[in-house]
Amino acid sequence: MMEAIPNEQPRQIKRPLVLASIMLAMFLAAIEATIVSTAMPSIAADLGGFSMYSWVFSAYLLTNAGTVLIFGKLSDLYGRKPIFLIGITVFMLGSVGCGVAGTMEMLIGARFIQGIGAGALMPIATTIVGDIYTKEERAKIQGYLSSVWGISAVSGPALGGFFVDVLSWHYVFFMNIPLGLLAMAGVILFFHENIEKKKPAIDFLGSIWLILFVSSLLYILVEGGVGIPWGSPEMYMLLGMSALGFILFLHQERRAEEPMMPFSIWKHRSISIANLTSLTTGMILIGVSSYLPAFVQGVMERSATVAGFTLTTMSIGWPIAATLAGRLILTIGFRTTSILGGVSLIIGGMIFFMLSPDRGPIWAGTGSFFIGVGMGLSSTSFIVSIQTTVGWKLRGIATASNMFMRSIGSALGAALLGGILNNRINGLIKEEGLSDHISVDTANQLMDAHQRMLLSEDVRRLLQDALTVGLHHVYAGLLILAVLSFFLITMLPKGEKV
Repeated sequence: MMEAIPNEQPRQIKRPLVLASIMLAMFLAAIEATIVSTAMPSIAADLGGFSMYSWVFSAYLLTNAGTVLIFGKLSDLYGRKPIFLIGITVFMLGSVGCGVAGTMEMLIGARFIQGIGAGALMPIATTIVGDIYTKEERAKIQGYLSSVWGISAVSGPALGGFFVDVLSWHYVFFMNIPLGLLAMAGVILFFHENIEKKKPAIDFLGSIWLILFVSSLLYILVEGGVGIPWGSPEMYMLLGMSALGFILFLHQERRAEEPMMPFSIWKHRSISIANLTSLTTGMILIGVSSYLPAFVQGVMERSATVAGFTLTTMSIGWPIAATLAGRLILTIGFRTTSILGGVSLIIGGMIFFMLSPDRGPIWAGTGSFFIGVGMGLSSTSFIVSIQTTVGWKLRGIATASNMFMRSIGSALGAALLGGILNNRINGLIKEEGLSDHISVDTANQLMDAHQRMLLSEDVRRLLQDALTVGLHHVYAGLLILAVLSFFLITMLPKGEKV
């Protein structure tokens, strides 16, 4: 274990420069969400494999979720700086792999690598802020961190649409390299830690069982009823592997000397409720960012730039609300601020539930905005509350646990909602007796204006109807998740302020 020297740290590090470097690093993850989502329809049209569409997101989120707790624990053992730099390096390597991918399988493989790096990026950046600022300052600073989403809102979808419409989707991933190098330079030069190192005991086995559990579950949700029949031996094997991984993970965490997920932190009600809510809001977030561009481009027949606009509004609402949350937390407390976020999530969920092709992108963008406001209010409240609840020795893993739950939610959401969409499209194709001529992957052609014109009128209409119906089911799920999130938020402790 190691211990920080909090009284010396603020005098030795240049906080504004460290904060700027951290914000730049977090921008990698923020712009990743908006650019990739905007570019995905074009990527699917170029590389094919629409049935694997959700795996481009799930692969990234799977390794993110599987490593975020390990990196959080390593940062408590070895310090934030070295683990943070490792994360940026791995993330950039994955970005290069994504940019040169020639098949959907190669892209998914590179996204696995990218997700590993992201497992260190977001939680440790947030933890560093918790270390170098006082608890009174954290609410305001966390709002600044969330403003990164505002910057990505302007540049992310705009650049994504520009690259797709004018250059190439490959630049979506190559953009991460110069940003990553700048962030690394800032952290190396300006961030210094005083730590006492002791021999660590790292819970790698816990991470292995966790990845076994999550990856098996994801495969079941994505391929169940599409690639693998529900009653097949393969499905039963996957169910068994998932259950085994979960049981072994729980057993390992109880016996490990330095558990990857110390169950003691879950005894704090503010942490346990915040983490459970982050699970459901993570599913909401991926449901909007993953499939809204497909609806705008494939059904509404709008450009990638217009699809990017519908996500831009979410990225605008998030930092505005996060900055406001920094002030609200100090006056009305974590719980009330989070409840306001829960109300906004429900409003956004209702708008998406009523979304139809004739309502247009403005309606879709409005729903995204309310989802962004809900995420900004709730996530900022959760992080500040968690970092106030625990000390330095547990701050890294406690912050990572919240990021982990959101990542797991996003991974499960991408898989579950992707499975719902694939099953619905596949079902309508079978109902029309066209399964011998077209498949779920034929929906790739809806994402490109030229390829869409090559489809016959009947096939194009069938696929668009199937995509509309499938996404309606997805958005019904989002509304249910928004209501569940609000219910969980009401269970937060009352009267808790900074």
